[in-house]
Amino acid sequence: MDEATIGAVAARGVNANHGIEWWGQGWALFMKNAGMWIALALILLVIIIVLALIPVLGSLAASALLPVFIGSWMLAARKVDAGGALEVGDLFVAFKDKLNPLLVIGGLLLAATLVIGLVAGLLGFSAAMGMVAGGSHSTGGAMAAAGAGMLAMLVGLALGLVVAMAIWFAPALVVFRNVAPLDALKISAAACLRNVVPFLLYGLIYLVAAIVASIAFGLGWILLVPVVLLTQYVSYKDLFEQ
Repeated sequence: MDEATIGAVAARGVNANHGIEWWGQGWALFMKNAGMWIALALILLVIIIVLALIPVLGSLAASALLPVFIGSWMLAARKVDAGGALEVGDLFVAFKDKLNPLLVIGGLLLAATLVIGLVAGLLGFSAAMGMVAGGSHSTGGAMAAAGAGMLAMLVGLALGLVVAMAIWFAPALVVFRNVAPLDALKISAAACLRNVVPFLLYGLIYLVAAIVASIAFGLGWILLVPVVLLTQYVSYKDLFEQ
């Protein structure tokens, strides 16, 4: 099997069907204590909403703290996977020993998000200026503006995908393997690239699940969010520990 390696940490390559199996395994882990997983997801949602209500600093804090909460979720998943009982305090367990490296990941995630927003904004601004310069009734100007707008969207999506790959396994690598933050991001991105096809299948299922979850006022996300986080754990376990 192909491996993505940095230092002593290696991710194996797996067959395409694993992208489907991660959903099944994540759901099975969720069903071991569905009520508590939902409760933890709701607590996390409330924390993020409260932080978002704080102008500027709240949103920055939420972005920086997100990897810490994900790290806690990974540790909680390992606990339940081993037969342990889930507790509310498990949502905050990574704040004890892994806070600093996870905050570094959060800071890098925040910086990357700001860069993506800046790049997309500049391209969007160029599109608007092109529209003005070409004249709102000019076919050529409109086409140029539309092209620039499409480019801004594609660039934003591409950069966002890179960030998503880097963050997917990073918290788990920190809490389980004591990998340094920057290395964890590199290993995570490399592992995702080595397993593009399984992640494509995983992503297609996610898109369908997200559409279904959004029906009926989005209440389905109460189930989808904890399950997605648990698929992060089982995919980490599959690629790095099997």
